[in-house]
Amino acid sequence: MRCTAYCTATSYDLVRLISYLKSSYTVTRFREVLHIKVHSASGSDKSVEGDVFFFSYGALVCWGLDEKQELHTQTELRAFEQQPLELIEDDVFDYHYGTLAKIEDDEIILPDREIVTKLAFSHGLAQSVKLGVFERTIRKTIHLTKELPELLAQQGSIKLSRKDIRRMMGRLFIDRSSVNLHQELLDTPEFFWEHSDLESYYDLVAHYLDRERRVSVLNQRLLILQELFDMLAAELNHQHSSRLEWTIIWLIVIEVLLHIVTDIFGYF
Repeated sequence: MRCTAYCTATSYDLVRLISYLKSSYTVTRFREVLHIKVHSASGSDKSVEGDVFFFSYGALVCWGLDEKQELHTQTELRAFEQQPLELIEDDVFDYHYGTLAKIEDDEIILPDREIVTKLAFSHGLAQSVKLGVFERTIRKTIHLTKELPELLAQQGSIKLSRKDIRRMMGRLFIDRSSVNLHQELLDTPEFFWEHSDLESYYDLVAHYLDRERRVSVLNQRLLILQELFDMLAAELNHQHSSRLEWTIIWLIVIEVLLHIVTDIFGYF
């Protein structure tokens, strides 16, 4: 069976989403996560049900649905997305049921059919695709600004206007803030405060998807953005100071010229 995690937006409007889902599904809420059951389209047995979990930070995890149903679910979600992503982040797995929980070679083995067990796995999968969005954003920003340190090293200054520098600082600030404000999403979810017996499943996914190392790399890249931000701020201050210095110099020149002109006319 198919298990897929998607990140489609910065966040979902859960209040409106609940109202919409209740018209067609039975909705269960686990803190900031919504769950619904969907009749599976695969096979002739229509009593087989799939599960979908909606996470408030713009991710969803589908269990037992086919691609067509997943696309339909994403289409339904669009009205409730806040800041939709241009490029959806996804991760696809196969899963089946067994005696021991395991994840290997993109195959998940669930120890039972309980909803909370799937939710424990889903927390790790949803965080991974959200982390993927952060990684892509930071990589793109660093790529767009990587020439700035080279220009500074070669020319001693950044040949950009004050307006361009402000725009670039704004972009860096937005990207850096978007990650910092959601950094808590990459910690162990509060769900496991009440279900500590399920945390081992979450840890299993986090270890397989290398979450700890990826978060560490992400934080290092955020430090690079901070250095770029500081460099641009210093360049902006330098341009401002340079403009003030030239303004003062020209004022002094004008004052000297006025004195010379006054002395000449006074002499005659």
